[in-house]
Amino acid sequence: MSGSHRAPAEETELEMTATQTTTHVTTTPTVERQPVWKHGVAAAFAAAVTTTVLAALASAAGVSFADRTGASIPIAGFAQLTLVFSLIGVGLAAVLARRARHPRSTFVRTAVALTVLSFVPDLTFGFDAASAATLITLHTIAAAIVVPTLAGRLARTR
Repeated sequence: MSGSHRAPAEETELEMTATQTTTHVTTTPTVERQPVWKHGVAAAFAAAVTTTVLAALASAAGVSFADRTGASIPIAGFAQLTLVFSLIGVGLAAVLARRARHPRSTFVRTAVALTVLSFVPDLTFGFDAASAATLITLHTIAAAIVVPTLAGRLARTR
């Protein structure tokens, strides 16, 4: 085998392996994540519809939603207020996503605290027990729809 310029078998296999790994690189397509606000707006509308339907059902079952002056919360008010306060939550989540060191936990703690604070008017505006309990339940349901949706879109740490 004099004059042969043939590489030993080991080198050939090594070269083939190196060539195969560089020429057969597979890529996994990345799924583009939608921004926090898109999911948040959808959750806000879902919460508004849910609370409005439940308020209408409660009203039909005899819950008055009237305070001690006799002024009653209109059914459309449930949709409007749920939507407004949920969208405020979406804005809060978007800000925390950019500014907080731990966006998810900061958002969840803040949202829970604000949800609990939302019970104060229900307990102090002179609603009867059934109305107050229903309002608190509706606040909790709205938060249970919106908060996990937004929290799931936020990073644990930044």
